[in-house]
Amino acid sequence: MTGIALIIAFVIAIIAMILLISKMKVHPFLAIMGISLVLAILAGIPLREIPGVIGAGFSGTFTSIGIVIILGAFIGSVLEKTGAALKLADMVISLVGEKNPELAIELMGWVVSIPVFCDSGFVILNPIRKALVKRTGKSSVAMTVCLSCGLYIAHVFIPPTPGPIAAAQTLGAGEYLLLVIGMGVLCSIFPLIAGLLYAKFIGKKIKSADELTAEGEVVKTYEELKAEYGKLPSGLNALAPLVVPIILMAISSIVTMAGWEGPVADFFIFLGTPIMALAVGAVLAIIQLLGAGKKSEFYDMTNDTLKTVGPILFVTAAGGVLGKVIASSDMVNFITEHATVLEAMGIFFPFLLAAILKSAQGSSTVAITTTAGIVAPLLGVLGFTKPVEVALVVMAIGAGAMTVSHANDSYFWVVTNFGEMKPEEGYKTQTLMTLVIGLAAILEIFLLSLIF
Repeated sequence: MTGIALIIAFVIAIIAMILLISKMKVHPFLAIMGISLVLAILAGIPLREIPGVIGAGFSGTFTSIGIVIILGAFIGSVLEKTGAALKLADMVISLVGEKNPELAIELMGWVVSIPVFCDSGFVILNPIRKALVKRTGKSSVAMTVCLSCGLYIAHVFIPPTPGPIAAAQTLGAGEYLLLVIGMGVLCSIFPLIAGLLYAKFIGKKIKSADELTAEGEVVKTYEELKAEYGKLPSGLNALAPLVVPIILMAISSIVTMAGWEGPVADFFIFLGTPIMALAVGAVLAIIQLLGAGKKSEFYDMTNDTLKTVGPILFVTAAGGVLGKVIASSDMVNFITEHATVLEAMGIFFPFLLAAILKSAQGSSTVAITTTAGIVAPLLGVLGFTKPVEVALVVMAIGAGAMTVSHANDSYFWVVTNFGEMKPEEGYKTQTLMTLVIGLAAILEIFLLSLIF
């Protein structure tokens, strides 16, 4: 099956998957894996190759973010066990006030995601989000959506994140990367505002598992929770397991972007990979745990962390299988070959193309790089030749590449599971939020294109 028929089959498959998970209560892992297998057969992938495609999609997810999720969850467990998360929440509130925690966590995510992948960033910052929920009594769902939103916007707009920097190089904007970075900051305004407003709206409609208490359960106040820890860690001690990995990843990005070579550069690139950076963070967390006199809880805490992240890892890997099946089919080639149909749409052309590719195969980075390769030879035809115009094209591609995040996107499962929401709630929060911020972003980009 190829062409339009394959695209229709894909749409039907996604609808069927949503119904299996939300209405028939089939476990997401089984639903996604089953739909992936059926879609692989319908797409005409040779039967003898299908097991390899499934295995590659599954293992590829573990390779990219599996260890990152485990280490990040472990750091989060330590921060909660030692009271460091509560200390961090106090520090954030002292800076922004108790009335604006949603904005604070959104902007925190936006800044962190400039050097750090959004998946890793969410895992790293989730303990602060949870502590802020306890500290302020704000909606957990609203805080989850705000954090996800801030991380996602920087992820697709601002170099040195791999997607936008690759798009800038492909489109010939590598020589004026500072302009692309500045445009990424500027184009973040509308989606950040839209994401914040949507988060506050949806937070009133949906409750996550950590907000639902059993009948008769005594809900502790923030002060009671704080008192249980006795003396909280110092601010520097609480920050170290989170900030040091971010700094290491930022240095690695700078070294890579600058093109530095040699043993020192290799060392910083090694330490700055998400796995190694979070491993350093985990070591710092262990030191914090020992300093709090909780050595006896180390083994059980590690075991509990692995039990917690197991379901997250497997469902996320299943999403990777679906993405790999799509990538191995003829769908992306068909979309690429018929891209000329969209050329008359101007700045909306790269947005729509990236949105189609993103929704089809799940990865924002793949959508950005693929769209940039298609659009590059068409820049003259579309009338985008000036540096500022090319920078806007990079932004339009980024806006499309976050529209929308759903079951075939690993980030969807990271946000949904760490935010303690059901899959059907993830569609109403993460998926609809990415639609809202994607549309807000392209609206701002279109208005800027009229000015520039």
